[in-house]
Amino acid sequence: MSACELPSPLASSVGLPKSPEGDPVFPEPWAAEAFAMTVHLHEKGLFTWSEWAEALSREVHREGRAEDGSDYFDCWVTALSSLLVEKGVADADAILALQQSWQRAAEATPHGKAIELANDPLR
Repeated sequence: MSACELPSPLASSVGLPKSPEGDPVFPEPWAAEAFAMTVHLHEKGLFTWSEWAEALSREVHREGRAEDGSDYFDCWVTALSSLLVEKGVADADAILALQQSWQRAAEATPHGKAIELANDPLR
């Protein structure tokens, strides 16, 4: 069995969503988008894969994180945000303001409708 065929310990975590075939899947579309952004920024040379692995590992192992891995993509987004700040690409306050704007937009959006930043009542 090759290393690629060995199941990841993360893939067998209890809280992670699985396809009908038992394969891990993205729990929400935003998680897939965060994954794609990370790969794209790495491919553009913003950070090495070792830097990424270090940042993600820090978040996954931070005190208070879910032991079952159910907050894995929250860790992913926090790690990506941290790297963007470290690299001088984004400002921590700007990231927080954008997160808060998305939250307000989500709360103001009727059920079943697409969440758009334009729905933020403070924008």
